[in-house]
Amino acid sequence: MLRISHTVELGDHEIEISQIRAQGAGGQNVNKVASAVHLRFDISASSLPPFYKERLLALSDRRITKEGVVVIKAQSHRTFEQNREDALERLKELIRDAVKTRKARKPTKPTLGSKRRRMDSKTKKGQTKALRGKPKL
Repeated sequence: MLRISHTVELGDHEIEISQIRAQGAGGQNVNKVASAVHLRFDISASSLPPFYKERLLALSDRRITKEGVVVIKAQSHRTFEQNREDALERLKELIRDAVKTRKARKPTKPTLGSKRRRMDSKTKKGQTKALRGKPKL
């Protein structure tokens, strides 16, 4: 059972976890022990509330496939259990970040001083460029 918030939980049957061999350089047992974790979570088939599903599917995250499946690969730790916990924690953070409501940006107007400075710099730049022309005879 993965608890996302006080009201939202995911059952173990909704998250598919498989063991794979970790990539990269290794030492003893690197080609024998499958300690890395491949986590798959189908968003549309899950028991998440519709709001959560919409927000997750709207994300442009490389971990979410076109079919709406979250794929997380964890291989930073040496044991399967630690990698499994890491993958579950990353899934939880992904879901929490997706449903956070961001503060709306209020557009502001430039100050009178900044407008003046901008116009002065444009005038000065124009005068500099005017001096680059051919001299009048």
